[in-house]
Amino acid sequence: MVKESVCVIGLGYIGLPTAALLASQGYSVIGVDVNAAVVDVINRGDVHIVEPDLDAFVRSAVTSGRLRATLSAEPADVFMICVPTPFRDAPGDPIPDITFVEHGARAIAPCLRPGNIVILESTSPIGTTERVAEIFAESGVDLTGISIAYCPERVLPGRIMIELTENARVVGGLDPAASRRVADFYRKFVRGEVLETTARTAEMCKLAENSYRDVNIAFANELSLLGAKLGVDSQEVIALANRHPRVNILQPGVGVGGHCIAVDPWFLVAAAPDTARLIRSARQVNLAKTEWVIEQIASAAAARTATLGRPARIACLGATFKPDIDDLRESPALEIAHALQARGHDLVVVEPHVDAIDGFALTDLSAAVTDCDVIAVLVRHQSFLEPSVREALASNGALDFCGL
Repeated sequence: MVKESVCVIGLGYIGLPTAALLASQGYSVIGVDVNAAVVDVINRGDVHIVEPDLDAFVRSAVTSGRLRATLSAEPADVFMICVPTPFRDAPGDPIPDITFVEHGARAIAPCLRPGNIVILESTSPIGTTERVAEIFAESGVDLTGISIAYCPERVLPGRIMIELTENARVVGGLDPAASRRVADFYRKFVRGEVLETTARTAEMCKLAENSYRDVNIAFANELSLLGAKLGVDSQEVIALANRHPRVNILQPGVGVGGHCIAVDPWFLVAAAPDTARLIRSARQVNLAKTEWVIEQIASAAAARTATLGRPARIACLGATFKPDIDDLRESPALEIAHALQARGHDLVVVEPHVDAIDGFALTDLSAAVTDCDVIAVLVRHQSFLEPSVREALASNGALDFCGL
């Protein structure tokens, strides 16, 4: 059976793995990105992002001729929009920005033909799939016979190539026929269960998943703040409380990062500001935890400066938004380093998963322990968990913000 041709709009952390996976399954895939450098890299069989096994998938797909990158959309049987959906600052709460989704919809509109499938995978505010259909109509597209649906990605960085096929997927069409048809497309390459619903339900489901995680992290972070204020070891409290058979409190950290958990709750808040009170509060708690960490490090540096008679040097251990990846998006650890630097502190960063970070001097762990006066552990990287490393950090009075 001849498989569909697929045009993937956006070749970032979701679009490129999806395109490479589909090509590995025998689909003919066109990948579209507005960045010419990204297009050139992919057409050489290389990758511009780090993700386990992705380079091998892309190299094989390009070599076989089943994956080709370009700057503009081309006709295909299936179109997948996998572009960023950031938020923009506004008076009050941040609001979602679907500009990239709208650009993607307008880019594929001239290519649409009866019988096509259009899938929005970008995390989106409720009603965005309907907006995509509106853009097609505004562009003069006859929507008869075109199936439009929302199917959000549900992958974990570091396991994307595995979870694209293993995880359950939620498919929400603009009508039941679209849900069935798009779900059948995913069932051809997804081993997890494919669940059918409406577009708005699927959109809210994705936002609910990440808001749930944000609320749980906020509870742990608030416990850590209470422990610090009341003179109680919050790590011990959490460990003991988790011995209860129905309690599973997460580990506190320095905030929440990444493009999903730190962003998606605001989409629900923006949709119903007077109703999403718990979700807003969780966001505020997690943002406040980052500010609290900044103040703790600055206070420790001031005390050391007074003792030493010279400016204390700070080492920030970790800069990615979560352990053992190279992703800096919305990273609270990186925000902390930027804030301390903006205050005039002398600091270095230890980040074993990236080669360079604009504006910062990177150093290795041993040099940081030897040369710095204040050491702040911001990310729970596996390499920091070695017993000898933990002993060295403890003996140097490191500030541990992630339960090392």
